Amino acid sequence: MKLTLGSLVSCALLAVAPLTLQAQTLRVGLAEDPDILDPTLARTYVGRIVFAAMCDKLLDIDEKLNIVPQLATGYTWSADSKALTLKLRTDVTFHDGEKFDAAAVKYNIERHKTMAGSNRRGELAPVSSVDVVDASTVRLNLSAPFSPLLAALADRAGMMVSPKAAEAGGANFGTKPVCSGPFKFVERVAQDRIVFERYANYWNKAAVHFDKITYTPITDATVRLANLRSGQLDFIERVAPSDMAGILKDKKLKTTRITEIGYQGITINIGKSDRAQQNPLGRDARVREAFELSLDRQGLAQVVMDNEAAVGNQWVAPSNSYYAKSVPMPKRDVVRARALLKEAGVTNPSFTLVTTTTSDAQRLALVVQAMAKDAGFDVKIQATEFATSLNMADKGDFEAYVLAWSGRADPDGNLFSFYGCKQPLNYTGYCDPQTDELLKQSRTLREPADRKKVYEQIAQRIAKEHPIVYLYHRNWLWAYNAKISGVREIPDGLPRLQGLKLN
Repeated sequence: MKLTLGSLVSCALLAVAPLTLQAQTLRVGLAEDPDILDPTLARTYVGRIVFAAMCDKLLDIDEKLNIVPQLATGYTWSADSKALTLKLRTDVTFHDGEKFDAAAVKYNIERHKTMAGSNRRGELAPVSSVDVVDASTVRLNLSAPFSPLLAALADRAGMMVSPKAAEAGGANFGTKPVCSGPFKFVERVAQDRIVFERYANYWNKAAVHFDKITYTPITDATVRLANLRSGQLDFIERVAPSDMAGILKDKKLKTTRITEIGYQGITINIGKSDRAQQNPLGRDARVREAFELSLDRQGLAQVVMDNEAAVGNQWVAPSNSYYAKSVPMPKRDVVRARALLKEAGVTNPSFTLVTTTTSDAQRLALVVQAMAKDAGFDVKIQATEFATSLNMADKGDFEAYVLAWSGRADPDGNLFSFYGCKQPLNYTGYCDPQTDELLKQSRTLREPADRKKVYEQIAQRIAKEHPIVYLYHRNWLWAYNAKISGVREIPDGLPRLQGLKLN
């Protein structure tokens, strides 16, 4: 066969094409495999990292937790704070080519509120109806003033999926999701990879500098870091705190440290299922208090997090303006813990602590096990894959559970769904009518001082039951190729891909 100059050039171009594509691919290492890729049903932090590539939101937050535009260009509240009007971008399409407009927003909000199994239902509960004012204007009508709404619309409740694709996919939409973000879904292989490619018609295409993104779940932090150092990955999230010192000395890598707006804690089944009454931890608040008093928070932060965390005993950190100072952080008191167990008539209480398979969660469980033993607790550890552990929590198939919450810009996002009666994230089964009323009241108040007074009352009531033992507030630790620029440090711990470059 005779090769012409033109064919030789074509062959040469084909030969270098894969190398060019590789240079434009961002490879991200995740600490877990996400749950379903449907923003209405999803509930994992790691899933939110992946959604940042695929699903734009009506609003977003910046480095100082300010609400900023995304799919909506602006918003106005009505005089009585019972209606929120959003002006929308007019140059947005979904990945299937369908137009994004006010009708699509109406569909998505109603889907979030009514779809079976929705985890956005509680976040949007006060939204009573949605009006399409015109193609680029939508109005959300509320049954009562709802202060956390803007923050909710800057998270999964504000993510917009294609109505056409959602209707066609039904309950299986999460297997082939269609949104309007910078990257569109290509494939997912469970526990192996999630692949996206750049959406050519993205409204903010000038800010997108990669052709492809591959997310790889690697639960072992040491293995994630090894893959980064070897060049198999470009970016990893949730670096092991013990590895930070070494990374800082590596000129080929950069790091980012962001104090989270969430928390690390231990969720206790006190009424979610029959298992709450099958062990003394679930039956008696005195036993739960004894368990909490057996733990040394600062010691946990030091051993488990290498001091890359701020200790705390509430759903927000002590530095947060909404922290309830009337509920101070208890110090470790093994003597008092033993006295409480004696008072409760319990000797050597035993329970199983469910933890995920991530290295930091398992390390936390082991240290908790050792500390609690000093007070007479026999803690058994059950390590379970993350998505499976969430299903166990949802069904109440646990006694205690090491569960980290990534946090929300508005403190309501760390509180309401976890303690409101029959709320979707209420894994503890805690349900107190007076607390429920206070939770609802806190959502109607716009002034921070007024909200803080109500949060104080909520904190005082919950502290008597100890349904969640809060431990500390972690630092989000990222490591990445030193050639990457444009990394933004936003407190929700979600890497923004817009503006990210590999130089």
